[in-house]
Amino acid sequence: MTPVPALPELRAEAFRLLSRGVADRRSAFHTPTLATIGPDGAPQLRTLVLRGFDPAARALRLHTDRRSAKWSSLAGDARAALHVYDPGAQIQLRLSGTASRHAEDEVADAAWFASQPGSRLCYSVSPGPGTPVPAPPAAPRADAGGRAHFGVLRLVFDRLEFLHLHHAGHRRARFAWGTDWVEETWLVP
Repeated sequence: MTPVPALPELRAEAFRLLSRGVADRRSAFHTPTLATIGPDGAPQLRTLVLRGFDPAARALRLHTDRRSAKWSSLAGDARAALHVYDPGAQIQLRLSGTASRHAEDEVADAAWFASQPGSRLCYSVSPGPGTPVPAPPAAPRADAGGRAHFGVLRLVFDRLEFLHLHHAGHRRARFAWGTDWVEETWLVP
């Protein structure tokens, strides 16, 4: 039987996987699914690229087009959740917390200038994301002013669930953070 890790070791493994997701574009943790609450109260899901992770602050950085539905949804309700699953390792992480939006500030400027030119092109598409069109739009041009549409989402999570599916027994744990406390507990899978 596989030895049971201590809860702090499991939390450290989750943080390692998130860090790897930033650095390794082949990692399943590179493209998590973000959930927000739409204006009609319904959940909205979409896949994004994990661009940064600050373990000490429990903060994830994701980039988005400010014309997107997720940007306006988070203006109305900053609560968000992130889900990622690695089928090879059979590990699922679920995180929830509060997202802040950054557009015309140092956070967005730093992220924009650190982005690859090809990534910047995504924000030059016209019309904006989700707009109905009769045919696929032309490829964006490098000089089309994508910076005006670029935004950064910074998700600070206060809850993380770790699920490892394993033939010798599944393991599930929850980590929760408050202002001056941390709770770590095992859960029934």
